[in-house]
Amino acid sequence: MIYLDYSSTTPISYDVLESFNKVSKEYIGNPNSLHNLGVKSKDLINNATKQISDLLNISTDEIIYTSGATESNNLALIGVALANQKKGKHIIVSKLEHPSIYKICEYLETIGFKISYVNLKEDGLVDFDDLKQKIKPETILVSICAVNSETGVRQPLKMIRQIVKKENKSCLIHSDMTQSLGKVSINLRDVDLASFSIHKIYGPKGIGILYKNTDVKLMPLIHGSNKETELRPGTPATPLISASAKAIRLSLQDLDRRETFIKRLNEKIIKELSTYEDIKINNTKYSIPHIINISLMNIKPETFIHAMEEYEIYLGTNTACSSGELSASVMAIYNDKKRASQTIRISLSHLTTTDEINQFLTHFKTVYNKLNTLVAA
Repeated sequence: MIYLDYSSTTPISYDVLESFNKVSKEYIGNPNSLHNLGVKSKDLINNATKQISDLLNISTDEIIYTSGATESNNLALIGVALANQKKGKHIIVSKLEHPSIYKICEYLETIGFKISYVNLKEDGLVDFDDLKQKIKPETILVSICAVNSETGVRQPLKMIRQIVKKENKSCLIHSDMTQSLGKVSINLRDVDLASFSIHKIYGPKGIGILYKNTDVKLMPLIHGSNKETELRPGTPATPLISASAKAIRLSLQDLDRRETFIKRLNEKIIKELSTYEDIKINNTKYSIPHIINISLMNIKPETFIHAMEEYEIYLGTNTACSSGELSASVMAIYNDKKRASQTIRISLSHLTTTDEINQFLTHFKTVYNKLNTLVAA
């Protein structure tokens, strides 16, 4: 099997799974309970949270555990909107966001908030001049994805923060950092809120994190009885939290070396696929090497993906949450509907081998020529 859909989800690492299993068996107490078993679980969570805070260079009270990045995005955007609506009802987002952000924005519009979409430059970066013009006194939040999940375009969050804070110092900044953690270096002080999913970094599914600066006020979306976790009440998932700490630690090891290796694989694939006349490469110079997006102009993406499955090679279309739909990100950058409807995403990992890429390119050529011949006929 050759798995090239790492941006959709990653296999849980052996060490992380081992940690999850051990905690599941040995820490059975509810962390909210007062007896020794509960205290034991609570202590483990506190230790895991301290590890995460140290790794991400934030404080422990800035970490909120969620079910994943989609919930984190909801808590960030809706929580900020409801808590700050007396200051204003204007929110700015980019045109390269995860589909969950747009769904949240659609909901916020139904309850009276105004959403502005900042323009992009031709390379996929946010247009700084347009962003500056769109920021108003009533703008309470700007949400811009750190790394786009379809094209891999990485936004300069530090520069964006400087622009936003200069125009409106009370405006908050959120970033969906799901595709950046474990791939490139991040600085959470560039933003006020950030969303993560642990299953993107070889951890378990079902847990995510929302980083929230201590000065940020949020309205909880879920209501419960535990005062210590009032922004996300309920019984903390001890095994998932413990596994998350290990997954984050492992994902940050040898980051530069892993990125250099993945870049070589990326260049090999791009060089080969660029020779095909009817294939367009959708990455820009600001795309991280882990994500390659192409458009097969004469072949339906789903047909090609299923044909590659016969060789046990697994690819993606756009995001896993909008599979089979027109790529909003490719459309935003290239303004070409056909190109945006014909996309395939190849996502790489430090686990990907050179031999796997050689096999992939060989079978890619076979499948492409076969399907292209059928189209021509």
